[in-house]
Amino acid sequence: MSADYLIVGQGIAGSVLAWTLHQRGKKVVLVNAPQRPSASLVAAGIFNPLTGRKLVRTWKADELFPFLTVFYGEIEKKLDTHFLHFTNIYRPYRSVEEQNTYMALTADPSIHQYIAEPVDNQQYAPYVQNPYGGLEVTGSGWVDVPVFLHAIQEFFRQSDQYVEADFNHNELSISGDTVVWRGQAYGKLIFCEGPHAKHNPLFDWLPYNPVKGQVLDVVMDNYHVSHIVNQGIFIMPVESNLYRVGATYTWHDLDWQTTEDGKAFLEQKLQAVLKVPYRIIGQRAGIRPATKDRRPLMGLHPAHPAIGIFNGLGTKGVSLAPFWADRFADFLEDHKELDPEVNIERTFSLYYSGKNPV
Repeated sequence: MSADYLIVGQGIAGSVLAWTLHQRGKKVVLVNAPQRPSASLVAAGIFNPLTGRKLVRTWKADELFPFLTVFYGEIEKKLDTHFLHFTNIYRPYRSVEEQNTYMALTADPSIHQYIAEPVDNQQYAPYVQNPYGGLEVTGSGWVDVPVFLHAIQEFFRQSDQYVEADFNHNELSISGDTVVWRGQAYGKLIFCEGPHAKHNPLFDWLPYNPVKGQVLDVVMDNYHVSHIVNQGIFIMPVESNLYRVGATYTWHDLDWQTTEDGKAFLEQKLQAVLKVPYRIIGQRAGIRPATKDRRPLMGLHPAHPAIGIFNGLGTKGVSLAPFWADRFADFLEDHKELDPEVNIERTFSLYYSGKNPV
C-alpha cells in the first residue's frame, strides 16, 4: 500500500488533519492544487472565545482553545517556524446601553474567565472611537495561515509525501476497504476541499452553506495598537504598519472576486471606529466552507467506508481544526464514537433521499 491516508486539499483542514495523522505514526500523502482559489489563504486566522454582538462564548471554547495552543505551539517548535500570535481583542462599546448589557453578561463565570480586568481604555483613545470605554477578550489571537500552510507543505514535500495535482475523480477507483488513485493504493481517502467540496460527486449532497468574505490590507503610520480591535469589523495588526481589516459576510454572488460594494462596506465601518488616516493597499475575497447547521462535516461515506470527509469549518477553521482533527483521528484509528453534532451521519437522510448517490 502506498500510504495509510490520501488527503485531498491542503487548506487549514487538510493540513491539520495530515499533521495529526502523521503524529500518530500514519503515512500520509497530501494532494494539493495551488492553482485553485483558497479560502485559507484569505482567512485572517483569528481565534476568539467570545464572538458576536451578544458576546456569545464560542462553541466548545473551553476545549478548543487549550487544545489549539498546544497543537500549534508544538508545530512551531518541531518545524522551527512562527505563526501563532496571542493578543487580546479590544471591543469598544457603541453606547451606554451596550456597556451595561456587556457588563451584565460578563458576570456569568463562563464568560468572565475570558475577560481582562482592568482595561486601560486610554491607550486606545488616540486611535479608535471609545467614548464609553470597552472590554478586552483574552485567550484570543491569530494564526498566520499562509506561514502555517507553507510549513506543513514543506514538511510533507521533503518527506516525498506531497503531490501537486488537481484531483480528478476519473482517476479514482474504489475497491472494498481500499482506494486506488493514479495506480497507487491507499487505506483511506479523506477529502478536505473546503468550499470546492460542493462539486465533489461523492459528497455533493451534504448541506453546505458557503459564505463569501472580503478583507482589506491597510497601512497606517500613526496607529499604535498592538491588540486586535473589534467593533463590527476587526482591525488586526500584521506587521510593522500593516493591518488587516474585515470582514464581509454574503451568501450570494459566490465567486472569488473582490467588489466595490465590499470595499465600501468595510471602509464605512472602519471610518466609524478609526481616528487616524489609513491607506488601502490590497483587497481579497474568499469563500468560507460553512454549513447550514454551523457544525463541521466529518465522517465516512455511507456507501464507501474507505472514503471520508473533513470539512465545513466555516469562519472558525483555525480554532476548530486541531481539536476536531484529533477526534476524527480517534474515530478513524481507534474506532471511537464521533460526536453526533459533527458526524455526517446526521445528514444521511439527504443521501438516502436519492440526491445523486454515488
